[in-house]
Amino acid sequence: QVQLVESGGGLVQAGGSLRLSCVSSGSVSGIYFTGWYRQAPGKERELVASIANHVGTNYLDSVRGRFTISRDDAKNTVYLQMNSLKPEDTAVYYCHARDYLEGNYWGQGTQVTVSS
Repeated sequence: QVQLVESGGGLVQAGGSLRLSCVSSGSVSGIYFTGWYRQAPGKERELVASIANHVGTNYLDSVRGRFTISRDDAKNTVYLQMNSLKPEDTAVYYCHARDYLEGNYWGQGTQVTVSS
């Protein structure tokens, strides 16, 4: 089992920055994929950025060049640095991890609100 805890959300003005953190605990050695998803009211949950073993990073087109996903294995933490935030980035952001035992894990989510 893996537990994920997100932090770092908040209220920011357009053009500002936030850094989200996702700390994993439990059986973390089997995790091969970690992604940040977001869900805005009335919209589908979408994959914003991901980082995977032997694959690297991937980004949603609308955030590429503004968001950066990174991983600190010593701290069991995945970060999402979000720069040049726009009101349309407003959503609940969720951390998601997959492991080699076909486990799928979600965090509780953290709210990001970007004001215009």
